[in-house]
Amino acid sequence: MKEYDLAIIGGGCTGLGAAVYSARFNMKTIVFGGRLGGLIQDTHLVENYPGFVRLTGYELFQKLLKHTQDYKDLVDINEEFVKDVKKIKNGFEIIGDKTKVKAKTVLFATGTRRKKLDVPGEKEFANRGVSYCATCDSVLFKNKTCIMVGGSDSAAKEGLLLSEHAKKVYIVYRKEKIHPEPINMKRVEAAMKKGKIEIINNTNVKEIKGDKFVTHVIFDKPYKGSKEFKCEGVFIEIGHIVESELAKKLGVKTNSEGEILIDSDSKTNIPGIYAGGDVIARDWKQAIVGVAEGVLATNSAYNYIQEENVKNEKD
Repeated sequence: MKEYDLAIIGGGCTGLGAAVYSARFNMKTIVFGGRLGGLIQDTHLVENYPGFVRLTGYELFQKLLKHTQDYKDLVDINEEFVKDVKKIKNGFEIIGDKTKVKAKTVLFATGTRRKKLDVPGEKEFANRGVSYCATCDSVLFKNKTCIMVGGSDSAAKEGLLLSEHAKKVYIVYRKEKIHPEPINMKRVEAAMKKGKIEIINNTNVKEIKGDKFVTHVIFDKPYKGSKEFKCEGVFIEIGHIVESELAKKLGVKTNSEGEILIDSDSKTNIPGIYAGGDVIARDWKQAIVGVAEGVLATNSAYNYIQEENVKNEKD
């Protein structure tokens, strides 16, 4: 079984950024990235990552990956999902789909998965009109009427991208007002003036219907006299669920939302276990913040290993 100083579970911004610093600390590192790049690669436009005025999420991921690969003598990248993490003597055992390794320390950078509406028709029409990624699928809806479900900054940005292809986009939100960043709100308002976007507030989608493909949805309240709303695309951007199951199984403490609790040095309650990125308990989650948390974790891991080495020498 191969042995590492640090095993990073997650190959998104946090995991790859951490791997660069882990190598700088001369730690033998493995990155497990079942979906290398994570959700950032689905982001159409990133304008708030220092050093890059504007680039796509996929381009940002590629730059981080290339930087990590520059340390190939110290960093192994394994495109497998991790099935289990176990505490063993002097470290941890990480079990992937095909690979099993030992590591002295572990960083959980497992991120999140997209929330589902959980309404009738959602599963049946997935990839047949229902989508969770405008960056991936908006080109397929050229000159079609679509709805974007959600009111966050992500929903606004996805709606704006979709409006570049669709005939019209209706942003459907369950509360009174959508809440994107100010710059994106201005962009939405500009698109509204052009007739490309319309906002339907205080409304929920209760059902998605169609035949071979989506033809309409059912709202919980009438819009222009009817609960039935004709559309050909339903894009869902209503938030995320943290991927903390492996950490919780190991005994890592989380909050009521399942988010991992860390201190200012990215340490969890278990010595040798760290966390960073969207999986941790933080209200404001950004790629640059996750990278910083991952970097802090590598410094903590390095110090932990040095302290353990001193203890072992005394023994």
